[in-house]
Amino acid sequence: MLDETPDLDNPDYMLLRLGRKMRKRVSVHEQWWLYYRGRPPLPELPRNAEAAFIDFQRKARTNFCGLIANATVHRLLALGVTGPDGKPDDQASRWWQANRLDSRQKLVWRSGMAQSVGYMLVGPHPTRVEDNKRPSPLITPEHPSECIVEYDPETGEPLVGLKAYANDIDGYGYARVYYDDRSFPYRTAERCGRRLPWGPASWVYVGDQDDGEPHDLGRMPLVEFARMPDLGEDPEPEFACVLDTQDRVNMGVLNRMAASRYSGFRQKWVRGHKFARKVDQATGIKVVEQPFVPGPNTVWVSEGENAQFGQLDATDLSGFLKEHESDVRDMLIMSQTPAYYYASDLINISADTVAALDLMHVAKCREHIASFGEGLEDVMSLAAAQAGVPEDYTEATVRWANPQYLSPAVQADAATKLASIGYPLDVIAEDLGESPQRVRRITASAAAAKLLAASLLPANTAPTAGNVDDQGATGG
Repeated sequence: MLDETPDLDNPDYMLLRLGRKMRKRVSVHEQWWLYYRGRPPLPELPRNAEAAFIDFQRKARTNFCGLIANATVHRLLALGVTGPDGKPDDQASRWWQANRLDSRQKLVWRSGMAQSVGYMLVGPHPTRVEDNKRPSPLITPEHPSECIVEYDPETGEPLVGLKAYANDIDGYGYARVYYDDRSFPYRTAERCGRRLPWGPASWVYVGDQDDGEPHDLGRMPLVEFARMPDLGEDPEPEFACVLDTQDRVNMGVLNRMAASRYSGFRQKWVRGHKFARKVDQATGIKVVEQPFVPGPNTVWVSEGENAQFGQLDATDLSGFLKEHESDVRDMLIMSQTPAYYYASDLINISADTVAALDLMHVAKCREHIASFGEGLEDVMSLAAAQAGVPEDYTEATVRWANPQYLSPAVQADAATKLASIGYPLDVIAEDLGESPQRVRRITASAAAAKLLAASLLPANTAPTAGNVDDQGATGG
């Protein structure tokens, strides 16, 4: 039985507290994930028609939430880490490449945009070691369904973290509560499948030491990347402000599909025909027999003297299409997503127009960069501590690609003008979005080319004695 005494320093209490908080938000994260994947709730129909139209409803879903989230993820790319002086850091670059952060960072950004938060966990690598015989840092992206962080209400700094997951191999759940100087491992008392239990008797402590397993990282190794939370509020996904509009778009598509379906196969009517009646064996109620079944190979015939047949007029769909375009534009405007993602009537627009349409989206991406960059600096500091490197990486700088798209011609023109007023080549290369490693290679190659060119110049001819007077001045 675990101790549930409320105490932030009690790992038993923090295990249950954070586990229950994580379970509570799972349903919300799953709902956001379904919107991101394009599987939001189906538009509702009358109950008696729901079963018949379930497939019809499924076709009415249009995934704009995934577009909004990915439009931001595509603009977020951390290129690497440089020191306080702006020069590439070899050790940070090695850790970056060893942990494949060029690609894995996108998993965290996409999780943040789609589910409001992502995580990175730093720990010892099981096989690789540093030159000083310490384990190399292992940096892994983590899913919000398995991680959560508790913050100090007074300082706002991360205080305690939890990673909990189900092991598909042995069927048990495993968890670890992280503090600044130690961690506490747990395992479920029984096999539980994928759904973790959070009762006091559900978990047992499995650490070798009663007071936890110490580490010397100096801070809690679980780093949270929250998507632009408001002060005092929980973070939300990138498309949180347009969920109602997304539902309205889906409902509009469903209505248009229904109108289009019945317009393409028009509704028929018959008048003056005498219908036969029969008793329904299941209910005992007299019902009308329907001899007129629509189909491409059927002919309707009636023996009634005054029988008449006809069909309803087609429905004008232009109103549905205009409503759809208006709703989509509302979604893009509210989420600060460029309008050219939904081209509509944007034809032959200029580069200046594209830049104007991109303005708010780029500003939003820069705000994400400022927030996520701080988290990456924490990750690098933890990696240095794990590797036993004394450098303080809180002073390091994370280099990001420019979130604003510029054509190669515009970039080349800007670089030429910067060079003409004396900007160093490495600064210009940074502005062009080159990684720290490429910047170093570019500057080294340029310096080598200048040295080679200088060595090929003819040597200056030394002045002869006849051209120099007694005072050392040249004669004329």
